[in-house]
Amino acid sequence: MTENYTPPKVWTWDKENGGAWAKQNRPIAGATHDKVLPIGEHPFQLYSQGTPNGVKVTILFEELLAAGHDAEYDAWLIRIGKGDQFGSGFVEINPNSKIPALHDRSGDIPIRIFESGAILMHLAEKFGAFLGAPEKRAEMLSWLFWQMGSAPYLGGGFGHFYAYAPYPMEYPINRFAMEVKRQLDVLDRHLAENRFMVGDDYTIADMAIFPWYGRTVHGESYDAGDFLDVTSYTHVRRWADEIVERPAVQRGRIVNRTGDGMLEERHAASDFDGLV
Repeated sequence: MTENYTPPKVWTWDKENGGAWAKQNRPIAGATHDKVLPIGEHPFQLYSQGTPNGVKVTILFEELLAAGHDAEYDAWLIRIGKGDQFGSGFVEINPNSKIPALHDRSGDIPIRIFESGAILMHLAEKFGAFLGAPEKRAEMLSWLFWQMGSAPYLGGGFGHFYAYAPYPMEYPINRFAMEVKRQLDVLDRHLAENRFMVGDDYTIADMAIFPWYGRTVHGESYDAGDFLDVTSYTHVRRWADEIVERPAVQRGRIVNRTGDGMLEERHAASDFDGLV
């Protein structure tokens, strides 16, 4: 990228472009290799990694179980850095090759669900839980789709240029930082008057937004807390502090992650013993 760059008439793919994730990105879809996905014994088979989008779903599963619902699940690690998302079995569940992806095997015919928001809605509607009061359903859906439509691109875009691009680029960092801060201000103003995203109701909207913006105001995203001045968003921090104390959230946010204190795969509640 230079100030003198002129886009060509027809764009072509250069495998060397793209920064840290260049080898995992490509301009075409489909499988790159054959790989059958494992299947556990539980009704729900989750194939994911503990990114913000993956954590949304494991938090919901753990909240459902904590609330007494029969939502036992197996969580299999998809290592996106190694290209597991391009295996034939995964592509059959999610043709877009993005985590998370879910097989609901609770009925006679397995159902595939991809896109984290769709998975949250599917499970919440299936169990009639964490949807909020019926008269506030539109509000809940508005915030859920607000997160789905903005955070992954803008927050992910900021992270890419701030932390993963081949070298610092002032214009895109400034552009994405401005949008991330605007979104944080939207949240801060809303949460100044609401305990959760939908009044006093803890819903899947909170579970969708927390892994993105909760991590941000806790300074966990791209080591950019000081750069984004996250301590100034006091109402978002109050909300995030309350959510992170929930035991189900503490369990859900370590699933399909590697390292000390993390759980690469989850197949039973006892898997958390000694971890959280």
